[in-house]
Amino acid sequence: MSAQLQSLPDSVRFQSMQKDDLADVIAIEKTIYQFPWTERNFSDSIDVGYIAETLFLQSNKEQSASGIIGYFVLMIAVEEAHLLNLSVASPQQNQGYGRRLLWQASECARLGGAESMILEVRRSNLRAQEIYRRYGFEQIGVRKAYYPNSDTDRNTREDALVMRLKL
Repeated sequence: MSAQLQSLPDSVRFQSMQKDDLADVIAIEKTIYQFPWTERNFSDSIDVGYIAETLFLQSNKEQSASGIIGYFVLMIAVEEAHLLNLSVASPQQNQGYGRRLLWQASECARLGGAESMILEVRRSNLRAQEIYRRYGFEQIGVRKAYYPNSDTDRNTREDALVMRLKL
């Protein structure tokens, strides 16, 4: 990892995602994605034991009553972690929280025995790709037509870049 991280303010904490958090998480999803995860996606991830954590700001009442400003969902299987979702609420973007979430996810992956972490990112999401590259991820492949791309034409799909971080 090449990115330097500053410590979090005392008012910012990580905690395990609970089902009680899902309404706030879904509200964030709907504001930042055209095709957000559903409550069922998150609920199922929690039920099967994926690592799901929220980053919350205790004094933040702008985004949600809980103060959740970001979250990730991570699956670990046989020495490899798959980062399934990592999101930061719009008002808190560009403040380093995405890098903090990546750091926390990579620490969870390491502690879970993973030697690498992979993720998919939309080909058009250049901002996210840059964050991942600065963090040390490298592109290792492309998943053709992976993401839905249009509400009006469900046959239109966008490629995903597959990126990996060696832990």
